[in-house]
Amino acid sequence: MRPRVFELVRYRDPSGVSGTGVVAEGCEFSDGSVALRWRGDNPATAVWPGLEAVLAVHGHQGATEVRWLDTRSESGPSNRPQPPGGIDQLFDDLHRTRPPSAPQGWAGARHLR
Repeated sequence: MRPRVFELVRYRDPSGVSGTGVVAEGCEFSDGSVALRWRGDNPATAVWPGLEAVLAVHGHQGATEVRWLDTRSESGPSNRPQPPGGIDQLFDDLHRTRPPSAPQGWAGARHLR
């Protein structure tokens, strides 16, 4: 499972600090932890144990909601282009390996043999 991306949307700002609209961006990782990046004049990033903790502190009793940005199905096919030949060929296609040659550098120095 890939991380899910979201925005925090605030409809009213009881604290008068962050304003209304999209106030933060975040992602929820597969283990449930959340990284949150605040927008605005004083941006900051925080990591939370879960979305429930974020909303308990910053939800302002329903004044803020989560808007999920990635709406694709977890079980559905990905829209990302696949490498030619499938994932098994990705390393070979992008990183050609050189055949072994004479040792170079300190390991190949004659006086160390």
